[in-house]
Amino acid sequence: MDNIKIELIKVFGPSVLKATIPERIVNDLNNYVDKLIVDEKRAKDQDMGHELVGDVTQELEIEHKFMQEIGWGKFLADCTSKWIEIETKKKITKFNILSSWIVRQFENEFNPTHWHGGHISGAGFLKVPKNLGEHSQKENKKQQDYFGGNLNLIHGSKMFLSESSMFIKPVVGDFYFFPHYLMHTVFPFKGTDEERRSISFNANIDEDIYNVYK
Repeated sequence: MDNIKIELIKVFGPSVLKATIPERIVNDLNNYVDKLIVDEKRAKDQDMGHELVGDVTQELEIEHKFMQEIGWGKFLADCTSKWIEIETKKKITKFNILSSWIVRQFENEFNPTHWHGGHISGAGFLKVPKNLGEHSQKENKKQQDYFGGNLNLIHGSKMFLSESSMFIKPVVGDFYFFPHYLMHTVFPFKGTDEERRSISFNANIDEDIYNVYK
């Protein structure tokens, strides 16, 4: 390897952007949910659980007006704009949030493999239990890291020099943007009564930028 320069080139597969939600917005979103779940009628009206695939306690839709008031919509738009410009060298002129929702997940609950609508999607974390569990067979040396509570992004199948899964350990404030078609799942966790609280969204951008088959 003497005097040999190396560069890792990764151009295949969907692009994923990681960003950090400002702490102020995380707090505003958590306060919003904490107040919402006390009002049982309002919480029931905003619960999207019957329309979505997850087996979780609640999936609460966020009102568009509130998204704009706290800067959540601007955060999503700014990050998406930068991401698309980096990837395509083009600037979007449209960013239309179709929906954004918060998932309240507790022990043994999960989201099966699925994908979203729109053009752009994403998922991030507002609350994370201190402990998400551990392997049942603790002495099995062949076991990988414990994936309880992880977000798992999936694309294609594993091949030589090509992974098919990205495992994401939840950290409060971390947010991941990805194309709507990227399959993903959330594993159940165990050993705690604490809540794992995440947030997601779907949005459309300029059709002429999104539609690469035009």
